[in-house]
Amino acid sequence: MGPTASGKTNLAIDLLSHLECEIVSVDSAMIYRGMDIGTAKPSKLVLDQAPHRLIDTHDPSEVYSAAEFRTDAIRIIEEIFSKGHIPLLVGGTMLYFHVLQHGIATLPPANPIIREQLKTELKNFGLKKLHDRLANIDPIAAQRIHPNDPQRVLRALEVALVSGKPLTELQRTLPFSPLPYFFINIALLPDDRDLLHKAITTRFHTMLDLGLTEEVEKLFKRGDLHANLPAIRTVGYRQIWNYLLNTSSYTDMQDLAIIATRQLAKRQLTWLRSWQKLNIFSSNSKENVNKIVELIKINLNKKSS
Repeated sequence: MGPTASGKTNLAIDLLSHLECEIVSVDSAMIYRGMDIGTAKPSKLVLDQAPHRLIDTHDPSEVYSAAEFRTDAIRIIEEIFSKGHIPLLVGGTMLYFHVLQHGIATLPPANPIIREQLKTELKNFGLKKLHDRLANIDPIAAQRIHPNDPQRVLRALEVALVSGKPLTELQRTLPFSPLPYFFINIALLPDDRDLLHKAITTRFHTMLDLGLTEEVEKLFKRGDLHANLPAIRTVGYRQIWNYLLNTSSYTDMQDLAIIATRQLAKRQLTWLRSWQKLNIFSSNSKENVNKIVELIKINLNKKSS
């Protein structure tokens, strides 16, 4: 696990030379076909040498939930175990990691009346107003949910209004269904936040040089996609989509995308700060491979004994 641009994928590929692992992507954007550059998806050459599961499984028009990820990941984990290999889960979608390991709380079902009221408020007052309202009711959820994610903002508000309790509190108190697996949680964290910000900026400009704008334009021209789809709300894609709609200049688009990516990294770090039993490694260390291999072998020996 780790924030965006922390080197997770490269480290995972290096680990394959030392352990009998198979990589499972834990990334809510890499599942989408045709979204390669902006998601930092490994190249075909890399994937041929180091296959990743749960990449290119869905069309950008589809919505993919954390619950669906859990079902798919459990099936794949079992397949990998059946070969005698280690599932190596790699990515930055912290919600997916959390749901996989701890299950999903049984939250109140959708309430059509309250949902319609919230949709009316969204139409009349805008998403920022609703996100601000969520921040007053459930500041932890508001910090984790992006202000431009209407689906999750509305659901968090709906749960709070129906149950009378914040979503965060319900998720902590409702029964979960944990898995019978032994997880070794490993996080790549930056020693210096400024270095991470520089890496984010450099990577986005590299993505533009590689043709990210053209990649988004191809999706834009399909005609069946829109800005509220989870795929198009992905950081980088959303800002370029707005640029193609002529709502921002090319320069502003770059600035907004870099800022949004930094905010994503901040939310990822927020998740990790509260993660229990986390093995932390510097994202800049060249010794990570050997240290992580040793960590995994020690834990495997403990489990076998």
